[in-house]
Amino acid sequence: MIPRFLPVAVVDAAGASACDAAAIAAGIPSRALMQRAGAAAAAEIVRRYHDRLATGVVVATGPGNNGGDGWVVGHALHAAGVRVRVVECVPALTADSRAEREQARAAGVETSGRIDDLHSGGESLVVDAVLGTGLSADGALRGDIAVAVESLRRLAERGAMLVALDVPTGLVASNGRSTGGLRCALTITFGTIKRGHLVAREACGTIVVVDIGLGAHARDAGERMRLATPGWFAAALPRISADAHKGTRKKIAIVGGARGMAGAVVLAARAALRSGAGLVRCVVAPESLPAIQEAEPAALAATWPTDDTALDALAGWADALLVGPGLGGGARELVERLLGAWKGPVVLDADALNAFAGDTAALGVLLDRRQALLTPHPAEFGRLAGLDVDAVLDGRFDLPARLAEDTGAAVLLKGVPTVIASHGAPTCVVAEGTPVLATGGAGDLLGGIAATLLAQTGDAPLAGALAAFAHGRAAAAVSANQVRGYTLEDVVHALTSVWSIAADTPCPPVLAELPAVGEPAP
Repeated sequence: MIPRFLPVAVVDAAGASACDAAAIAAGIPSRALMQRAGAAAAAEIVRRYHDRLATGVVVATGPGNNGGDGWVVGHALHAAGVRVRVVECVPALTADSRAEREQARAAGVETSGRIDDLHSGGESLVVDAVLGTGLSADGALRGDIAVAVESLRRLAERGAMLVALDVPTGLVASNGRSTGGLRCALTITFGTIKRGHLVAREACGTIVVVDIGLGAHARDAGERMRLATPGWFAAALPRISADAHKGTRKKIAIVGGARGMAGAVVLAARAALRSGAGLVRCVVAPESLPAIQEAEPAALAATWPTDDTALDALAGWADALLVGPGLGGGARELVERLLGAWKGPVVLDADALNAFAGDTAALGVLLDRRQALLTPHPAEFGRLAGLDVDAVLDGRFDLPARLAEDTGAAVLLKGVPTVIASHGAPTCVVAEGTPVLATGGAGDLLGGIAATLLAQTGDAPLAGALAAFAHGRAAAAVSANQVRGYTLEDVVHALTSVWSIAADTPCPPVLAELPAVGEPAP
């Protein structure tokens, strides 16, 4: 099971408000939360951008508590000796925000109430504190807020570095829709990470989650979705003992490889071997057998079982099955026979899932509450659930839990981000990965990693979360922001470095950090 102690909750806008409300109900004044947020953000700005502070900082504030955070940032930077201006793009409306504004003014912070003044100082660092999580679900920007966002966008085009507080203005916190066109270098978010951050990574730049004391209160508010972090991965990864042998490292059978699709099984086998499997057997169509034996000599090879004796032999050999890579269409009978003979842990991917399109009830009966992991991409998920891809993407954070409930399996919905859900356990969100994985065969690598970890842990949701993290980290090790020039073979080789991630925890008050991804803007 995915541990409940993962430190960072993943929330939508309503969840963020609920966490704040729970903290306030527990006795933390709302203004204290604002002051913690602003102070932590100012410290992060100084730590990261000390070389830019000589030209000063301009802070754009809006009407709500996000604007109040901005006033605290301006005050804190001023106290640290930084030349700072705060431009009140929309007048402060909340009591806490007005109080912080007056305190900043009393301390001598330079202020303005004219949006045009954002352009007057020549600062190279601009802080966006206009709206935060307050944008409506349709993403519509209106009035002075729209004018302010356009000014921020123009400043960025002229070379200014944008730092967003909580959420870039124009980005919907709950779903990642963006109408503002802002592309920030850094987003500093408070206590929790928002769903929109994880969908719109390019708009957010580097994402830093800072602690403002919401940890236990997120649990009190019922937030059960958590972000996978390097410290969690290092602590949760199963250890291979010094006296291990190939049997204790577990035996993985990979069933797939129809005519012309042996490569999918080869990729899965290589990933399984580099993930610590003791033995891997590739079970493929007869015409694919020579290709497997030539491409991956470290793996055993066999043909699809054609009778009960062969099925029983396979079931008696393996510790976990991966079914689906390159399996081809019309494979339902083979999958049913495999799942009938094999009652142990299983990962189902690709055509093994397509075989049950629109028939999740039958799939659930076959799985019979065993340790099972389904790893669909959005189109495969849509076929299973009877939804179009847009609906799957819109519901990516919540739909996996429903499919897990329907089938009794853990469900790993691949994408940006990857979401892993299982019945009765917290949902885990994995933000690791780069566009290097946006190519055919990436899912086969993930399947090989997941099957190995499932055999070694006996825990489908945990194996899925660990596998997704390792898969994404390997891609990032290959290249964080360049796609051309790399293939999945590079990702396979990069797995070597992933297993030695140290269980380091970030320096307080930072809870988690996600690097910027995607090719840099021209």
